[in-house]
Amino acid sequence: MKSIQLAPKWPRLARLTLALATVAAPVCILAQSQPSEPARYTVVDLGPVGPSSSEGQPFTINAHGIVSGEAVVANPNDPSEFVSHAVLWDKTDMLDIGFPGLGGPNSVAYGVNSWWLAVGQADTQTPDPKGEDFCGSTAAGLTHSGNTCEPFVWENGTMFGLPRLLNKAGKEGRNGVALQINDSGVIAGTVENREADSTCPGASVSPQSIQFKPVVWARPVPWAHYSVLELPTIDGDPDGIASSINARGEVAGASGDCGPFNALEQNNLTPLHAILWRDGKAIDLGNLGGDGKSFGIFASGLNEAGEVVGTSDTTGDASFHGFLWHDGHIADLGTVAGDAYSIAVAIDKGGMVLGVSLSANFVPRAALWRNGTAIDMNTLVPTNTPLYLESACSTNDKGEIIGFAYLKSNPNESHAFVAKPVSGD
Repeated sequence: MKSIQLAPKWPRLARLTLALATVAAPVCILAQSQPSEPARYTVVDLGPVGPSSSEGQPFTINAHGIVSGEAVVANPNDPSEFVSHAVLWDKTDMLDIGFPGLGGPNSVAYGVNSWWLAVGQADTQTPDPKGEDFCGSTAAGLTHSGNTCEPFVWENGTMFGLPRLLNKAGKEGRNGVALQINDSGVIAGTVENREADSTCPGASVSPQSIQFKPVVWARPVPWAHYSVLELPTIDGDPDGIASSINARGEVAGASGDCGPFNALEQNNLTPLHAILWRDGKAIDLGNLGGDGKSFGIFASGLNEAGEVVGTSDTTGDASFHGFLWHDGHIADLGTVAGDAYSIAVAIDKGGMVLGVSLSANFVPRAALWRNGTAIDMNTLVPTNTPLYLESACSTNDKGEIIGFAYLKSNPNESHAFVAKPVSGD
């Protein structure tokens, strides 16, 4: 693999929050069944991902241990600025798939399947007449091109833009993002359709955003072009995101209204409904008592059994907790003992849930849920591990888990990690 020269500084917070915020974040490649008790893990430090330096930013790990993500590099046209390149990461080597990309400065690879097909978003050379920051480059402190940001699939060494939806006049939408791809090559994400979005802040005065819809892309044979299919939303919601897809083609995500750009979630969605799309129909998964107007209500991951995990505001929007949905029933997963909030990001074939538990002061720790019980992952690793695990966001069929942590000797330095089950435990 070809390694790339990384930037000596990263002028922004790592996308830890993006990995936790599931409506914009990629979720897990599905894992095999796990033992009835949680495995113990050894931790491999993948390097710093915080503001002082960058060794790459992981998002998803596939069945072969290949990680999709991004790396921040100096802007060749202005060394004082930084750009993001989509990368595939094999252990310590990074393959830069973001150059030449789609012609613009920034790209991110959110998902990768077992066949090395990667998906994500990339700047283009086409100006966006509305000046949208759909990719979130400005919010992330990166060079903002002012161009459109398109969903892409990368295969055989080349990045291809994916089609967007058409409006009533037959014009194609400009922006979008591809978030996950299954081993059949079906992709989940969201795209614009060029229809004005009346729910966006200030839309009646000076509309800056247009509707963005949950979609899947597919093609009849590997050499054919991809086609895009819009997925229905709940209660006529104008916007939505499809964030995860399983091998059977079931999709998890959310729909709601347009809102102010959320730097945490890297999109403009106010998620009001968690959704499972099955056979093209939208199933409203319910909620934990909240209305979605605080942290939100969204689905982030699903497994082959059709079990779905996500996060919901609780009654009165007093808190937000991870949930597990199965066969029409939604269950509150709660938090690690003593914590106040939780986010469920992914679920494996054995029903183990991954995510994060947070204190009342929003201090995070990586968590997994087994048989409805929340466990601090830091209790499952050796005490001399130099990292404190803050989130668990993706796993593969070997039971390897990737996530984010901080260095115990320097809590201001964020790192990525892989937690590997101890053999024979």
